[in-house]
Amino acid sequence: MDVKSETAAVRASELRKHFNGSTAVDGASFEVEEGGILALLGPSGCGKTTALRLVAGFETPDGGSIEVGGKVVAGRGKWTPPERRRVGMVFQDYALFPHMTVRRNVAFGLDGVRSRLPWRAAALGEGRQARRVDQVLEMVGLAHAGGKMPHELSGGEQQRVALARALAPNPPVALLDEPFSNLDAGLRVRVRSEVRDILREAGCAAVWVTHDQEEAFAAADRVGVMLAGRVRQIGPPAEVYASPQTLEVAAFLGDANIVEGEADGAFVTTALGRLPTRSPASGRVKAVVRPESIRIEPKEAGLTPARVAAREFYGHHQVVLLDGPGGMRLRARMGPAVPIVPGEDMSIAVTGIVAVFPDD
Repeated sequence: MDVKSETAAVRASELRKHFNGSTAVDGASFEVEEGGILALLGPSGCGKTTALRLVAGFETPDGGSIEVGGKVVAGRGKWTPPERRRVGMVFQDYALFPHMTVRRNVAFGLDGVRSRLPWRAAALGEGRQARRVDQVLEMVGLAHAGGKMPHELSGGEQQRVALARALAPNPPVALLDEPFSNLDAGLRVRVRSEVRDILREAGCAAVWVTHDQEEAFAAADRVGVMLAGRVRQIGPPAEVYASPQTLEVAAFLGDANIVEGEADGAFVTTALGRLPTRSPASGRVKAVVRPESIRIEPKEAGLTPARVAAREFYGHHQVVLLDGPGGMRLRARMGPAVPIVPGEDMSIAVTGIVAVFPDD
């Protein structure tokens, strides 16, 4: 259960935004504590980037309110422009100036408009500004690259320059919009860990928008699942994954198998057997069976029969597609070394507890 915090760095309440009659954000609420990392996780078109742009001040909400550092910056009759919101922004495409060196890109947020931005350590002289640039470049591991141009850097290095520029004014909040979508898979894993550690070292709260479930679970302290313009559930990653509050959240997370059944208290009877439930229920329900909960065994009497339809190999694990009872298509996840042969008749068993929801 998510509890309202008295130390929220960002608090969005019932945000609404419409574009040409279409609803992009529909009563979304979320918050992130000081120094915390919140991932807004959802599919394309769910409104997560629009919600981030509302917090940044790039869009004006049609309803609801936004607080940054306990001060209302949008809604309730108030409006604070982006440059006065005390937030740093890391864009999806990095938005580095190609004609500037790394140092000049990072220093950009510290000069020029400083007199209008008291929160940006506006009184920095040239010496202090140079020291701050040195400090953030050291923080992101690019102290050696200050004289380089953006095109001379790798994708991961460019991302860290963008983060350094956002952190240079020492904002209490950073906003990251799909920050690793342009990186290859291997680099993405390494850089996201680096960025998470940098944010924590800086003591900077962050709202991190992504469609990548693995990224959200690995990088964030809390995950908000956003579907159709609303944050449907928010909490620690393990809690959100293991205890989804709605069938929609359960179906979105982790390639869930949705199986119909009849519940009678602490168990549900399904075509896959009689399974223990996470919470008591009765009547017709839909049970959420995670792929990692399906165990594949050699064909054996007394177990549920299934035929291997296909195998997807991902290196660190494999996903097996199974044709189960009544033509039910199931997905099972297991280690890469388990021998699986498409077309083979096997038996399956479900381990662990399942979440169930009314079959409306």
